[in-house]
Amino acid sequence: MASQLQQLSWSGNRFRRRNKHRPMAEINVTPFVDVMLVLLIVFMATAPLLTSGVSVDLPKSEAGAINDKDDKPLELSVKINGEIYIGETLVSREKLIPLLNAMTDSNSERRIYIRGDKGLSYGKVMDIIGAINKAGFKKVALLSEQE
Repeated sequence: MASQLQQLSWSGNRFRRRNKHRPMAEINVTPFVDVMLVLLIVFMATAPLLTSGVSVDLPKSEAGAINDKDDKPLELSVKINGEIYIGETLVSREKLIPLLNAMTDSNSERRIYIRGDKGLSYGKVMDIIGAINKAGFKKVALLSEQE
C-alpha cells in the first residue's frame, strides 16, 4: 500500500500516476517535410517541360501578354524548316485546315496561337495565317517572347 502511495501524487483534486514512459504528445513532422521537399524538387524540375513539346526559337517583342480566358486555345507551331505542328503532332500543309475544322467543330471563335520560329520567312507565316483566316477562323494570334 505504501508503494502505491509513492507512485501516486496529488495534482489538483485528482490522483495521477507518475510514469517514466509517458506517451509522446507531439507529432514528428520530419518525414512529412522530407517528402514535401522531394515533391517540390520533382515539380520544379518537370514544370518547364510541360509548356510545349515542339522547340521553336520565338522572336522578341514589346507586346503585352495575351488575355488567356479562352478554354483551350489551339497552339500551332511552325519550325524554321517549315514543319507545322498542332500541339506536338506533325501536320502537312494540305491537312492543316481540315484538321483545325475537325478539332474545333468549325467554331470560328476558337482562338489559335501561332508560334513561328524567328528565322522563318514572313511569307511562310502569312501563308499559314491567310489559310486559317480564309477557313473562317477570326481569332488568330502570333506568340513571341517578352523582352
